[in-house]
Amino acid sequence: MKELFQHVAMTHGVTVRVAVNFLPEQSRVEAGKWFWVYHIRIENASDEAFTLVTRHWRITDGRGVVNFVDGEGVVGDQPRLEPGESHDYVSGCPLGTSHGSMEGHYTMRRDDGSLFEVAIPFFPLAAPATAD
Repeated sequence: MKELFQHVAMTHGVTVRVAVNFLPEQSRVEAGKWFWVYHIRIENASDEAFTLVTRHWRITDGRGVVNFVDGEGVVGDQPRLEPGESHDYVSGCPLGTSHGSMEGHYTMRRDDGSLFEVAIPFFPLAAPATAD
């Protein structure tokens, strides 16, 4: 699993794994646009079921400009994870620089209505160097 997911964080018995790849075919380097795809796996190793209700991202570009992205669920879904279950999804991130980073957290809701946050690990966004 380490080979596929390079970045990992565990909070309250919930593991978030991230694999990230630069997509040159979706990027327009000559126009100053770079694009990455990331695959996230959320694993519930706790003894409680929960539903992912919101996401919070901190996206930093190569100039240090920070953008925050908040929203309901992930890619149009608010998955419920029973103990021992996992949820995978894939999304993408465009940047106006050839490198940057992402990190954040999910807010989960237990069956009793209480909320808790789960860390999304920091991961770099780095386009390979190109020969000029």
